Amino acid sequence: MAEVTETALACIREEVERAFSSAPGAVLEAALSRIAPADECARAAAYAAWDSIAHPLGGLGDFEDAVACIAAAQGSAEVAEFPRALAVFFSDNGVVAEGVSQSGQDVTRAVARNMCEGATSACRMAAFAGAEVVPVDVGMARGIEDARMVRANVRRGSGNIAHGSAMSRDGAVRAIEVGIAVACGFVRAGVRLLAAGEMGIGNTTTSAAVAAVLLRADARSLVGRGAGLSDASFARKRDVVERAIDANSPDPADPIDVLSKVGGFDIAAMCGFYLGAAVSKAPALLDGVISCTAALCAARLCPNALGYLMGTHASSEPASQELLRELGIKAPLDAGMHLGEGAGAMAYLPLLDSALRVYRDGKTFTATGMAAYEHFEAGI
Repeated sequence: MAEVTETALACIREEVERAFSSAPGAVLEAALSRIAPADECARAAAYAAWDSIAHPLGGLGDFEDAVACIAAAQGSAEVAEFPRALAVFFSDNGVVAEGVSQSGQDVTRAVARNMCEGATSACRMAAFAGAEVVPVDVGMARGIEDARMVRANVRRGSGNIAHGSAMSRDGAVRAIEVGIAVACGFVRAGVRLLAAGEMGIGNTTTSAAVAAVLLRADARSLVGRGAGLSDASFARKRDVVERAIDANSPDPADPIDVLSKVGGFDIAAMCGFYLGAAVSKAPALLDGVISCTAALCAARLCPNALGYLMGTHASSEPASQELLRELGIKAPLDAGMHLGEGAGAMAYLPLLDSALRVYRDGKTFTATGMAAYEHFEAGI
């Protein structure tokens, strides 16, 4: 593995060990108390820098917003080259017993092995984008023995949400704290742009349940076909999500209650990861529907965390657009993706890099001898 990954693994493991040695909730409480709003002065300075570059005002659209978000997160409009990394959280979900997926939990384990070897789709895309990948076992039913896997297992798989809670409240908190630890470990190792992905059969079911509760929306309308389902299996999946919410009565005003009752360890860990990014003043790329579900949990726990989150793509899962709208975050790519593992974020990175090249190296109006464009209000 690359040297930076070895450094990151060591830092992440130290942070995870520190989290597990603390009382449940201590790491989360400390993180929430330290998250400050993103730097709006730096954001404004980044927009001013864009306006000085010899190109049509706002010509790069959402990519100009993305660079400004990076500036706001790090507190400076001087956006340099930055190391980037992807954490992928592995967890199994007891709800697969209800027939909501065409695959079983053995697939989670198989993908974990492949990811440790750098052989998954997301790994290939990350390599192209120059991002390191670190897999994290936060809730696999059966772990794997591989030095490249971060072992931070809170429990061996979640409960079946159709019949009871996914996990205890302390379990949800612990998983959130794992995510915080992973993000903080990356930043300690020198990573400056973070992304999170997930892998766990059944997690489009759990994410639909969490999203439906937090959005106070019709659960059936937010359920998608995940990795592919027959009409009969799709109907069963929608019924299961409704039953899970009815059986557990999660409190929409309490994200931890929602995660513990109808969520999964992967969603909780990603929620923590986004909080950890905010604590560390590092911008974090969102991925698809499960990532956005976790991001909404993070934003409900700490609204200031929103300033550190960047949209990348709109998943083809039905809840994706609703979640992005609730977060107030744009997703520049709409490619019908639903791969998971952080693949959408990795697909977005090369495009972001091209915009950053313009931001850093583009000639200014002054340098070219051209008159700068002016901003005008509509109707003037």
